[in-house]
Formats: sequence, structure tokens, C-alpha cells
Amino acid sequence: MNIHHLELFYYVAKHKGIAGAVRNMPYGIQQPAVSAQVIQLENDLGITLFQRRPFELTPAGKELYAFTQPFFENLDAISQKIRGGVAQTIRIAASTTVFRDHLPDILSAARKEYQSLHPSLRVGIQPEIEKWLLENEVDLGVTVLSSKPPSELKSEKLLELPMVLMVPTRLKAKTVEEILGQDRIAQTLISLPQNEGITRAFQSELSARKIDWPLGIELNSVDLISTYAASGFGIGLSLALPGKKAPKGIRVLPLKDFPGVPIGALWRGQLSPVGQRIVDLLKEYATTL
Repeated sequence: MNIHHLELFYYVAKHKGIAGAVRNMPYGIQQPAVSAQVIQLENDLGITLFQRRPFELTPAGKELYAFTQPFFENLDAISQKIRGGVAQTIRIAASTTVFRDHLPDILSAARKEYQSLHPSLRVGIQPEIEKWLLENEVDLGVTVLSSKPPSELKSEKLLELPMVLMVPTRLKAKTVEEILGQDRIAQTLISLPQNEGITRAFQSELSARKIDWPLGIELNSVDLISTYAASGFGIGLSLALPGKKAPKGIRVLPLKDFPGVPIGALWRGQLSPVGQRIVDLLKEYATTL
């Protein structure tokens, strides 16, 4: 028998089906691949291990699950024991702002409980972070939550932030209505890429209001948006970040009747204990903002 096939069968049996197994695997694998490899295991054994619809283990499947369950369920515990004081690594992806202004305190709190914690940090925006999670390049993402995240990902909403316009103080416009009420908006729109959740939500609301304001300057950092807006290159689309003061030369105009943008944690499969603790700390921290 192939040991990897046994592992896949264990997850299928534990989560009562192939779809449940894919959602809870600790690494990325597609549903057709799981199905094909479990069928190969059944072919090798010459017996059916479970009924597909509705899901039910056969007697042989129950026997094999009882054999594999103790081994796979104790892997984390034995790895912790063997590693001893070796660093516990978690790969986190988030924006520069999250890493600079919010995550240091959370990681410090987590390290009090996991003294060998060694975070690996990767800066990115929502589409990149979702891709890295799906490809098992990171373990946890903190980012904008899209209205329809990939079905393989799990999420935990942390807070919702209002959108704002970052207007150079040199411009005469002092209200959102003065800007959006123009027959043709002359100022360049500075924003995150088109496929980022903030930009999609903003453009969707503009479309509903029959306003045309195409993206003029595309940047991959909220900090850069404020920098370029302050330098007079256009009006920036951003979020009202907790505890963040307006940069010099910028007037922040809240988009009060635009939808808020949800920020949350994203992961795939089952989080490690340290990963789950960081998510819990993020939730606690979000209530203080």
C-alpha cells in the first residue's frame, strides 16, 4: 500500500467524504487528485472502502480507518516532542501596514505561549495572498476578504473598514460630492490593482451610481497611494486605518455611503495550534481598534 494513499483515505474517512477531506487537508490538493488516489488504494486492496452517496465506510473501511487513525492523529504531537526546542515556524502573508502597525504586538503575545515561535513574513495584497495560500506557500493571510473567496479557503472576519478618498490639500474640492459630482472626473484615480477587493468594491459602487472613474495609477501598497496623492499625482482610494493619521498634504474624505471593506484572516486546511492562537489574538486585537 502507498502511505500517501492511506493518509488521503484517513482524511476522507475522518471528514466523511472527499470534499470534506480537501477542505481540511494541511496542504493543498485538488478534489480529483484525492478521488483518483483513493480509488487506486481500493484497487490495490481489491475492495471498496466507502460508499460515496451517502457517505458510509464499509466494514473494510472501518477496519482500515481504525488502524490509520491513531498514527495520523498523533503526528503533530510526536513532531512537537521530537523537535523539542526547535523553532515553530508559521508563514504569514499580509500588507506592509499590517506587518508594521499591528502584527508585532500580536506575535509578541503569541511568543509568550510559544517561546520557539519563528514567523516567516511575506508582504502582499489580497489576490497574491489567496494565490499563495492555495499553492501552500503561506499558512495564514491577513487581508481584505473578497465577497466570494476560493472555496478551498477558510476565513475569519476581524473588522470592517470604511473606504476614504485621499485628496491633496492643494485641490479646491473639499467634499466627496464635489469630486464625484463632476461631469467627468478630471483627477487621476490612484488605487490598488483592479483585482484587489477594495478597488472592486469601489468600482462596483461607482457603476451603480453611473459614475465613470477609471483607475489611472495602480500601486500595490496603501502607503504608496498616500505618498503619490500627497505629491499631487491624483486622488487616492484607501481605507480608514485605525490609529493612522492623515499624511501631510492630504485631506481624508470618508466615503460614508459606500460599503465597508471586510478585513480578516484566511487559511487553508487545518491551522496548527500556533496558527489558531494567532487568529484568536487577531480577533481579540480587532475588538480594541
